[in-house]
Amino acid sequence: MIEAKNLTMYYGATMALENVSFSSKENEIIGLLGPNGAGKTTLMRILTTFLYPTKGTAKIEGIDITQDPVAVRSFIGYLPETPPLYMDMRVDEFIDFVGRSRGLNSSQLKKRRDWVIDAVKIATVWKHHISELSLGFRQRVGLAQALIHDPKVVILDEPTSGLDPMQIISIRNLIKGLAREKTIIFSTHILQEASAIADHLMIIDRGKIIARGTIPELKKERTGEQSFFVSMQGEKDVIEAALKGLAAIKEVRFVEDVYHIARFSCVTASYEDAARSINAIVREKGWFLKELFLREPSLEDVFLGLFKKAEQNP
Repeated sequence: MIEAKNLTMYYGATMALENVSFSSKENEIIGLLGPNGAGKTTLMRILTTFLYPTKGTAKIEGIDITQDPVAVRSFIGYLPETPPLYMDMRVDEFIDFVGRSRGLNSSQLKKRRDWVIDAVKIATVWKHHISELSLGFRQRVGLAQALIHDPKVVILDEPTSGLDPMQIISIRNLIKGLAREKTIIFSTHILQEASAIADHLMIIDRGKIIARGTIPELKKERTGEQSFFVSMQGEKDVIEAALKGLAAIKEVRFVEDVYHIARFSCVTASYEDAARSINAIVREKGWFLKELFLREPSLEDVFLGLFKKAEQNP
């Protein structure tokens, strides 16, 4: 459905993207994840033919974005971070205008109009001027214009920006439903948003893709460090000093002390080696070991680990 090859973009002397290559399956949700300024929006603007790349190209439905951008646009629905709205129009006028601009005839427009009204929940503001709408409803109208022509590929830049919690859940469910028949790329810098919606994540930093895969795959590719919890009965300072003295443990952080059970969060390169070392010291000291278990890395751990690795290997 989407195939990008060596996309590179410079703004003057500033590099925004560097040799970005990836492909997507049909009916897949790809989440673009990265800090502000990472290149997410630039990549989306290139894929939607809003920008012409400095180097490289991409194909949408087999059509080259640099060779036939008009044909590519017919397959794409695009919601920029700031929705492209005409403030002096009513919602119904604007959606009809976009539908006609997309080449829909009267019967097609009515069918699609009825669908988007229900899908993005804008019936209550259908006859309102866009200038009167809240930020959340403007976002919904922007999403409606991206979907009115029933595109095969939907590209959304921060689609839940400005929405309240109930609206966010509604848009998440809509995106998941759309993926049954469309390929979707959306950008976000919110980790929970990415994990809740995307089938695959593509993490971008300083114009480069530093990782891509499902959440379980990304957790596997983490820096190699493992986190675990250990709790023992005894003096907190004595136990902490003993743990810090073990060569297999790289980092020790005190968590809590409840009824003389001291709990620590530790980082190691090898959980097996750390566990053996802890068991040995427990036997030697005669301490009571209450817990010792490997902690599944969170998405935040994965994210920070990948960025740390990218900084070490620029």
